[in-house]
Amino acid sequence: MSTLWHGRFDDGPAPELMAMSVSLPFDRRLATDDVAGSKAHVRGLARAGLLDADETDAVVAALDQVAEELASGAFVFEPSDEDIHTAVERRVTELAGPAGAKLHTGRSRNDQVATDLRRWTRRAMVEVGSAVADLQTVLAARARDVGDAYLPGYTHLQRAQPVLLAHHLLAHAWALGRDVERLLAAGERADVCPLGAGALAGSSLPLDPVATAADLGFSAVFDNSLDAVSDRDFVAEALFALSLLGVHLSRLGEELVLFCSEEFGFVRLHDSWATGSSMLPQKKNPDVAELARGKAGRLIGNLTGLLVTLKGLPLAYNRDLQEDKEPLFDSVDQVLAVLPALSGLLATATFDTDRMADAASGETTAATDLAEHLVERGVPFRDAHAVVGALVRRSLEEGDGSLADLVADSEHFAADAGDLFVRGAAVERRRTHGGAGPVAVAEQLQRFEAHLDAERARLEAMVATLSEG
Repeated sequence: MSTLWHGRFDDGPAPELMAMSVSLPFDRRLATDDVAGSKAHVRGLARAGLLDADETDAVVAALDQVAEELASGAFVFEPSDEDIHTAVERRVTELAGPAGAKLHTGRSRNDQVATDLRRWTRRAMVEVGSAVADLQTVLAARARDVGDAYLPGYTHLQRAQPVLLAHHLLAHAWALGRDVERLLAAGERADVCPLGAGALAGSSLPLDPVATAADLGFSAVFDNSLDAVSDRDFVAEALFALSLLGVHLSRLGEELVLFCSEEFGFVRLHDSWATGSSMLPQKKNPDVAELARGKAGRLIGNLTGLLVTLKGLPLAYNRDLQEDKEPLFDSVDQVLAVLPALSGLLATATFDTDRMADAASGETTAATDLAEHLVERGVPFRDAHAVVGALVRRSLEEGDGSLADLVADSEHFAADAGDLFVRGAAVERRRTHGGAGPVAVAEQLQRFEAHLDAERARLEAMVATLSEG
């Protein structure tokens, strides 16, 4: 079997070695980027006088044909194709003859694969960011649709204070906005071209890595050839951004699982976004939400696995770095499966706002407002907290009557304290910036929609930039 490095060896590689080292089954998705990088490299070789015009035209034409064959599925892979880079170079040489054998001049697979993966990562981060923006759009639309509906806000999964449902939905939307920022930052960190670093030390040939980087649409070029071929920080950062996104999607999924249960009964799923049971006829299961929750462990595992791989590597390139692609590809694939599914689930779900309001209208949800009522009358908050806490304890444990009755009979409260128990009054009182009441949430929704517009514009600009590259 002929390899890119066969000249140094008398014997070909053992089948078991090839079986262990082959990466073609997963790195073939870098084909588009490999062809683009190879074409830029060819143009660089021509600028350096290392290829004449006829050779340049022949190799570029061969690369164009390879791209067409790969896109159409007509490309025939051979047993000797260890990876996508080997496959492309072999086919180019078949098509272009001796000129094709010059394709790898001044280039190593080390800088080649790093370039391909950086291009892929930039594009993937924008693709995932756009899918996140779609989910944010659904959350914002539902927040506007539900109006002044409210539900209990929870701490420690215990009812705390009522909040607008729109406020609750927007809490998830804002967290996802930070995920978009992290994804795009990871993509920007990948926007450095390693091509020209060679195996580790650059080249003695008159190549111009700066011009090649510009040709490929990168905004920057490497500063240190050792670092260029060994750096996988951008993969780790992308995996972290994807992992934290997965954590946020898991949290949203967990709430949906709870809210769909009969114990809560806050959400009813559309039939097209739920599953049944093979044994239990009555079941309607929130599998989308559960899988969104379950995928987080996989995403975190991908990140952890890569970090452990990287931590023990000396400079520069080591074959261990082949382990960077599968976790990255898998994490991108997983979130791109989860995001549209959650978007569809939330867009079609029905909120039982009456049941939410009933759950948020218990007397104890007014406890903080009662304490603040006393604060407004000059009582130190710690003392007010103790007064209200004692009344809550009596209402729950001593059977002395409802909390409202106890407040009405207490010397600590003014006559209008009873107004705090009116259904919906507690949520109306949340007026501060970013708070959970109607006025504050209406302002927040406007801010979020403006944020989402700016986010969309940024994503679209990056898509246009990457398309040009």
